[in-house]
Parts: sequence; C-alpha cells; structure tokens
Amino acid sequence: MLLGLDLGTGSVKALLMDQDGGVRGERAASYAVSSPHPGWAESDPEEWWEAVSLAVRAAVAGCGGEVSSLGLSGQMHGVVLSDGAGNALRPAVLWADGRSAGELAAYRRLGEETLRSLANPLAAGMAGPTLIWLRDNEPGVYGSATHALQPKDWLRLRLTGEALSEPSDASATLLYDLERDSWSGTTVRALGLRDDLLPPLVPSSAVAGTLTREAARHLGVMAGIQVAAGAADTAAAALGCGLLRPGPVQLTVGTGAQILFVRSRLTLAPNPKTHLYRTATEAPAGRYYAMAAIQNAGLALEWARKILNASWEEVYAEAFSVPPGAGGVLFLPYLGGERTPHFDPGARGAWTGLDLSHGRAHLLRAALEGVAFSLREGLETLERTGIEAPELRLAGGGTVKPPWRQLLADVLGRPLLAFPPSVAGNASARGAALLAGLASGLYEKAEETLALAPETETVISPQNTAPYEPAYARYKELYHRLRE
Repeated sequence: MLLGLDLGTGSVKALLMDQDGGVRGERAASYAVSSPHPGWAESDPEEWWEAVSLAVRAAVAGCGGEVSSLGLSGQMHGVVLSDGAGNALRPAVLWADGRSAGELAAYRRLGEETLRSLANPLAAGMAGPTLIWLRDNEPGVYGSATHALQPKDWLRLRLTGEALSEPSDASATLLYDLERDSWSGTTVRALGLRDDLLPPLVPSSAVAGTLTREAARHLGVMAGIQVAAGAADTAAAALGCGLLRPGPVQLTVGTGAQILFVRSRLTLAPNPKTHLYRTATEAPAGRYYAMAAIQNAGLALEWARKILNASWEEVYAEAFSVPPGAGGVLFLPYLGGERTPHFDPGARGAWTGLDLSHGRAHLLRAALEGVAFSLREGLETLERTGIEAPELRLAGGGTVKPPWRQLLADVLGRPLLAFPPSVAGNASARGAALLAGLASGLYEKAEETLALAPETETVISPQNTAPYEPAYARYKELYHRLRE
C-alpha cells in the first residue's frame, strides 16, 4: 500500500491508499501557527514531526507492515533552516509571512533578463526574500545553517537523512530559472545568498531516499521503504485529481486558495500578475501550471469565526439567514497582505458599511462573500492571461459545505464541478501517494494514474447571481480606497 503525507499550514494529513486508488485509512493532526510580530507567520518543525507520527499511526492502524512506499506534499514557499541532521535552527518561516516585503527591493535591482527567467511576480513570503531577511537580521543562524529547505523537503530529510528538493517546490521560491529548469545561480549570486544552502534537485516522482530505522519507529511502519521526492501541495493536488493536461481549471480552497490551469509549454510574461510553476509531472503531461494565489481564504474565515465567537455550525446557520449582499456590509479579507491580484504585503482587512441594524449574522455573511469576491478577482486576473474557464473543478477541504458551494457558484458566475468530500479535502495527500507509486515502479508513468482519478459527483450551477454584482463592484473599489 501507498502512504501519502501532506504537510499543510495548520495540520498534516496521512492517507493510506491501495494500488487501485482506494483509501484504506486517513487521519489528520494539527499544530500551531504563531505570529510573534504583526505580519509574521511561523511554525515549530518539531511540532510537525510529532503530528506526523500521530497522523500516520492512526491512518495505518496496524497495517504499517503493508506500506510499500511513501510520498510527500507540503505547503509552499516556506523556509526551514536546519543543520545537517535535520534539526531546525529556528521556527519555520511560512508562506503567509510578510516580513520580507522590504527585501523585494533587492529583486527589483536584478537585470530584466534575470527577472524574466524567474517567471513570477515578486511577493513577500517566498523563500528567496525570506532568506535575504534571515541573512540580514539573524546572521548567526543563517551562517550556521547547513540547509534551507521547503517544509516537505525538511520532513523528507528527517525521514531519510537525505537533503533534496524537486522542481514543483523549487520553482515557487523566486530562486528558480524556469527556462533552464534549475536553481538560478545568477539570482542567488546577485542577491548575495549562499548557494550551498539549496539542495540538489530530483524529479518529483524519483526515489529520494529510504526510511531510516529511527523514522520508521516514529511512524509505526517498516524501515527501508522508498520515499518519493514528492511535490508542492498545489502540484500534488492537481495530480491527485487527475489534472495532468491543459483544459480544466481547478479551484482549491483551504487556508489559502489557488486557481490553476495546466500548461504544456513555457510562456513568460514581462510583468506577470499570476504565478507560473512546475507541475509534479514531466512531458508528455503538462510540465507547468499558471496559478492565481489568494492568501486569505480559510485563513480569513477562521479568523472571523474566532473573533465573532461562533462555531462553524453557527457560521453557516447564521450567515445564510441573511440575504445576499449582507445588508450592505462588505468584508475585505486581506488579513495577512495579499497576492493575486494586488501583490501587496501591506494590504489589510476591514468590515465596512456597518450600521445599528447589523449583527453577527451580517458580519459572518460578509466574511464569506468577501472571500468569494477575492476568488472572483483572482479568477478574472487569470483569465486575462488568455485562459478560458467556463466551469471550475472544486477541491480542497474548505469547499465541502453545500451553501458555501452555492455562494461560490453564484459569485463566480459559472458551474462548479465538485469532488466527493472524501476526495476534496485529501487531494494533495492523494497526489503524494501517487508519487510514491510512481517512485516505487507500481505505476510506470503519470498517465497511468488517470485511471484512478476521482470523478466529480456534483454540479453546482449559479442560481442567484444578480444580488452580488453591485456588492462585487464596491468590493473591487474598496482596496484602492483604503490602500493609503
């Protein structure tokens, strides 16, 4: 059997899958995200390590001896500075961290050709700007580090003792040359960063080591099983949902949200407004994907829920007791800056339009609508690159509630094809398990996994779009009005 691990922002998911794609066990375990200063986002990798043990032991439930190979996926962009044994030297800096906004000035001084080769907009929270900040503000830790790893690559180091990375995560660091399909030595040198911190690259489906005895005891599985290089969570989710070729557009909603479209050829824009990364597959499948990235999706909704002291059951019950438009209340969800379309780490959130008639239900409804409006703005930005999205495939753990799905369909104004809830929340872990199968030779090529791809089971058609149009028009103005 195949074991997929998805190291997310707030929890890790373990998925035990058989050769035919059937789920034999699954479990999640959570950990904390801290913000020691405004705009920061960090996690303790040792808490990841303990959560991995809890999740895997529960998912395999006595079947540890039957696990034949293991694959990984994980949250993107972060940095774990570690020693050679994989001991983290400080908390991991996560994708939602905005401390490196000032470090983007160093990127703007790079040559036009170098910036073009990175193929991505400049954004705080990426590994490159974060490493500049760490070098300048924590030189002792930076200087003593052996590795600077993406979260799932750090986890693999702890599992196997091997420090490696792969293209889908590396291409999302602002340190990767998409044209050469390798680390950008030109960028690293121009920024004055240590190139020895960046690990060697192998394909996502390659064997990247075997499970050590210590790690095997920690997880409750057999030592010596092969561990796949794995992929960034978005790339793994695309593989897990059978998105290997250009055509469908997929919306994944979790802590953040991603809208992606697979490309078979590399197309570079001079001033990109959307991301372009490597997939977890090689030709003849699509090797790249274009993506609109929204930082504040489930992140903003969870914050609103806690601030308003509501359970998730109360969120849905109260929010949908209020008509569309939330009685004129608008919510700007930019609690931690935002990427698509603004790429502004200084963007901030707001509730506006309040009067004495409004209560908690209006604020909750406005929060849901504000996130949906943000997704629509991201989708429209992606479509301006020439992508057509007459319908969207819906994935992610933040998309399973029927009234929320209907609100998304109405705001986005197009049908949503939804996967079963058991698939929607486990797409990345499923992709990780498939990469384990490819690494071990269980599947010869990625196209074979299409036969295992889940089918969408529900079509959510737009039913009531008109009430959202004036609210969306005001929403688009709100960021610019409040920016200063």
